[in-house]
Amino acid sequence: MEKELLLVINPYAGQKKANRYLCDILQLFGSFGWECIVHPTKARGDGRDTVAALAGRVSLVVCIGGDGTFNECVDGLLASGKKTPLGYIPAGSTNDFANSLKLSKNVMQAARDIMEGAPRALDIGSFDGRHFTYVASFGAFTRASYSTPQSAKNAFGHLAYIMEGMKDLSSLKPRHLRFETRDAIYEGDYIFGAVSNSTSVAGILTISPELVDMSDGRFEVLLVKNPTNAVEFSECLAALTTKDYNSAMITFFSAEEIRITADPSMDWTLDGEWQAGSEKIGIENLHGAISLYVKKEAAR
Repeated sequence: MEKELLLVINPYAGQKKANRYLCDILQLFGSFGWECIVHPTKARGDGRDTVAALAGRVSLVVCIGGDGTFNECVDGLLASGKKTPLGYIPAGSTNDFANSLKLSKNVMQAARDIMEGAPRALDIGSFDGRHFTYVASFGAFTRASYSTPQSAKNAFGHLAYIMEGMKDLSSLKPRHLRFETRDAIYEGDYIFGAVSNSTSVAGILTISPELVDMSDGRFEVLLVKNPTNAVEFSECLAALTTKDYNSAMITFFSAEEIRITADPSMDWTLDGEWQAGSEKIGIENLHGAISLYVKKEAAR
């Protein structure tokens, strides 16, 4: 008896390269005994609703698209209350989450890795109840994730984010925030901040893989203080480029839960998608909330 699989594909992600391989992917999955339900997303939120409705019917959910599409699939799965495992074929413009897990950038290889791989438990974030898979961020660079037109992402990929991020640098606006964890309080004026479970943010800023464990029940928090002169500004750029988080301009820590006080008018991004701000924000690590198929040597 064949197993049933839900394949959610964003036909507009990246340069639409995954579309060209759809028949090959279906043939591959079929050779492993899977009967596929294919759902091309039609609008924002469509992937979430589809996974929420069908997660209890199928034995595996596979997402083809960018980090935003994967976020929807995860959100739909958690909303369903089911423990259905996931597979991810990254086909977006930047694919921060997939890069952190070292998922193959080759569409067919990524598909085969799901079929031949093993499940790995991964943490998911909750931002006042809204799920994010790898980052909640504010300030410089973050607007680029949701303001860059899809046509530009498709045409220029990673470069489109960098170009938009450079625009942010010319209009830096410090924000005063307070971060409370179980162990400490951090408060100050920051031009950028990220609560992440990833080695890459918007394809621009990176965190050393030695500091990131996507299954340890904790987030890494990176805050960039507001530079008040050219020397401090240069120090910020140097610290981020060299990943030297001992710089006086960088605050770096990890935590399971974070309570944030912020300007309610300040926008955030969750996995590259816009999120309205709030004065009081609760961020929680949902330890081992999902199970994702990865190469066997990467599963733990």
